[in-house]
Amino acid sequence: MSVHLRVVSVERSLFEGEVDGRGRPFLLCRGGDGELGILPRHAPLLTTLQPGPLLIRNGSEETELFVGGGFLEVLPDRVTVLADVAERAEEISEEAAEEARRQAQERLSGELTPKEEAEMAAILEVAESRLRLARMRRGR
Repeated sequence: MSVHLRVVSVERSLFEGEVDGRGRPFLLCRGGDGELGILPRHAPLLTTLQPGPLLIRNGSEETELFVGGGFLEVLPDRVTVLADVAERAEEISEEAAEEARRQAQERLSGELTPKEEAEMAAILEVAESRLRLARMRRGR
């Protein structure tokens, strides 16, 4: 049984189509309460997404994306990922991710208001997640 999956960010649509994991979860991601695997006929669900990889399986094909947070909605006939930031895993520059992580750490070491500190901590989490995924893809 296939399900319609749509993955969009503020900037663009990254995936749209029918997916079937053929007995395996067709979508793997980090939800607000931990790892999620979505199969056809999954119970309706609305949850936040944590920064990290999002794996889409369609038969023997796999597509790996990075999401920097957002929402996941599972309905009987469709699944939608609304990501704050998203990109294809192969588009991640390890050097740019490392630089973003370094800059966020540097900013966090300075004097910040509580609001600025929370924002920088979120930016650091996204940068570290991007860097982990880039390194995993390169076999480190």
